[in-house]
Amino acid sequence: MNREHILIVEDDVDINNLLAKTLKKREYKVTQAFSGSEAGLQLSISEFDIILLDLMLPGITGEELIANVRQQKQIPIIVISAKTSLEDKVKVLNIGADDYVTKPFESEEILARVNSHIRRYKKFGDKQKENKVHKFKNLSLYEDARQVKVNGQEIYLTGHEFDILCILLKNPDKVYSRESLYEQVWKNGYYGEDNSVNVHVSNIRKKIKSIEKDEEYIKTVWGIGFKLNNK
Repeated sequence: MNREHILIVEDDVDINNLLAKTLKKREYKVTQAFSGSEAGLQLSISEFDIILLDLMLPGITGEELIANVRQQKQIPIIVISAKTSLEDKVKVLNIGADDYVTKPFESEEILARVNSHIRRYKKFGDKQKENKVHKFKNLSLYEDARQVKVNGQEIYLTGHEFDILCILLKNPDKVYSRESLYEQVWKNGYYGEDNSVNVHVSNIRKKIKSIEKDEEYIKTVWGIGFKLNNK
């Protein structure tokens, strides 16, 4: 029986209720919020395993809510929005969302994405096994706990950001193409048009630089992809 707790943040009552009904049928625990302000309150009083989030909300916007959450927690966030432009998608991923689904959507797709992200985050539970720590310069990645620290300070990565960094750390001398990283992290074929890898690598760099300003951790190998900057 699933007991993961899901927060649905959507001001359209019909859509919110549809998502809640779909998830409850699969025995997830659901809390519904109909504004950004209400979502902020719910996040302050309860713990959640994943957030389904609209962007155009009364009170606090979806973008503001993502930024607030990322300052404190590493909860998977799936954006469900009527905004369809590449610019909007890139902006939201840069802020810290894990996934982006455009409206209208199919309930089964939402459910599949929820299941995927929960598996990713819950795979190893909350145990931190010290035999799976990957270190590079002043960065430590705890694979089982899905935790990253730079100079002893934790940085909060999305699920895809964590997976990309973990792949690079496991083989510090290897150059990974964008195609290879995309296929390993997103688990499907690469068609040469998706900018997701570049966006996520950029996010990782920014988060590391917020603590380690003078050191470059990930190197771009022009025309190929990325590797750790081990010089």
